[in-house]
Amino acid sequence: MNKQSVWLLALVLGGCQMAPQQQDSIPEPSEPSTGSTDSVVVEPKAVEDKVAPLPEPKVEPVVLTPQQQDNVWDRISMQLELDIPDHKTVDYYRRWYLKHPSHLRTVSKRAEPFLHLIVEKIEARDMPLELALLPVVESSFDAFAYSHGSAAGLWQFVPATGKMYGLEQDYWYDGRRDVDAATDAALDYLTYLNKRFEGNWNHAIAAYNSGGGRVSSAIRKNVKAGKPTDFFSLELPKETSGYVPKLLALADVIANAEEYGIDIPEIANTPVLQRVDPKEQLDLAIAANYAGISIKELQSYNPAYNQWATAPDGPQHLLLPIETVTPFLNEVEANRGKGVKLVRYQVKSGDSISVIAQRHNTTSAVIRNANGMTGNMIRAGQYLLVPTSTTDDKSYALSAANRLEETQSKARGQHKMNYTVVSGDSLWTIAKAHKVTHQDLARWNGMGPRDTLRIGQKLVIWKDNNQGEIIRTVYYKVRSGDTISGIASRFKVRSSDIIQWNSLQNRKYLQPGQNLKLYVDVTKVSV
Repeated sequence: MNKQSVWLLALVLGGCQMAPQQQDSIPEPSEPSTGSTDSVVVEPKAVEDKVAPLPEPKVEPVVLTPQQQDNVWDRISMQLELDIPDHKTVDYYRRWYLKHPSHLRTVSKRAEPFLHLIVEKIEARDMPLELALLPVVESSFDAFAYSHGSAAGLWQFVPATGKMYGLEQDYWYDGRRDVDAATDAALDYLTYLNKRFEGNWNHAIAAYNSGGGRVSSAIRKNVKAGKPTDFFSLELPKETSGYVPKLLALADVIANAEEYGIDIPEIANTPVLQRVDPKEQLDLAIAANYAGISIKELQSYNPAYNQWATAPDGPQHLLLPIETVTPFLNEVEANRGKGVKLVRYQVKSGDSISVIAQRHNTTSAVIRNANGMTGNMIRAGQYLLVPTSTTDDKSYALSAANRLEETQSKARGQHKMNYTVVSGDSLWTIAKAHKVTHQDLARWNGMGPRDTLRIGQKLVIWKDNNQGEIIRTVYYKVRSGDTISGIASRFKVRSSDIIQWNSLQNRKYLQPGQNLKLYVDVTKVSV
């Protein structure tokens, strides 16, 4: 065998020994291979290259609904729908809000207990969420607000409109300050106005401020003149002309707070208060104890109650922090009938039902009901059960009397005078007699300029020393021979004033013994 044959035999034998090892390490293809030994070695790599990697799963971003937001302001801003026009009045109020961030911080703090409740009521009616901002424009979210037009509460209802929409107003309760009831009434009123103005919310909101008749009149006037009838084209009172732009500017600031660089404190998007009805009159001090909160906190959630208790004949419902509701109701049931303290009072000579009621900060009707009486007849020595508060008046810090006292105690001048209202008085006559404006007199005493007075009502009048006068009310008994001019000269007043103060226009003569009311400057005369 030659050398070439030996090498050939060696290669054949070597190939026979190596082939099984390669087949053990390489998986068989699914189909027979038609290539050479080399192609069999590289084929697994080719198969592996053809297997595409699995695509990464696409994760869609989670979009929270308005109701799922953490912040109520965000919940509102996501649902604003009214157009923000490019108008100078809107621009003016936008700049005002941005220059006064402290105002929105104050508003947010006041709104915290109530805003979630209001938003839910508006959403339930499918109304624009801009309406949740109306209490900011109306009252700066002050539930105790009282305006120059005798409007009260967050939604600033005047007495007549409040009664028209079911908000009771009496000694015990003023529904205009009941946040729950007044919100329902406001939304009822706005629903009516929106329907009246055929879905135009700008017109409806303007009418909420100045009355539907005034807006309708302005629209008719523009139609007659061939002018546009959009809100900004209407001739309306100055206050109303700024009212809608103020709301729209606020909505724009709320919706774009981050872009404007203004920080509005967050309000948690969770319920805060729940309405409960104990179904009996409750002393607010007792109710607060049942709920485990202070009297002042309870009153802040329920500003409609003017006195120390809920109304004897209703309403008696309360807004309470949700976490206190169960223990409160348990205490009510465990102490049913003990919600108001009864004192046993012995009638004294000269007493009357009204005098006893005033002394105990209650009403004659309550005393009559507590004693099964149909009339006011009482006798000395008789015993009466009188419902009364369990603690002193000052403990009910936000009662009507305590709020009035705080208002009247604010210094508005250098000299304070006290005045008691008598028959025939009005804010205008008292103000004129003391040379102050009736608007100031009303403001000093927590009233509106058109409010009526009651006999015996206590007022304060503020004067500056540089005004010179110190006015006192003097009652003068007419003597034989007296004349109006003579009395005016003696007390350094005008005859026309004496005639007006005493309604003497139709009387020609004075009668001896007749009593006259005079407003006399004691720095000029001795009385």
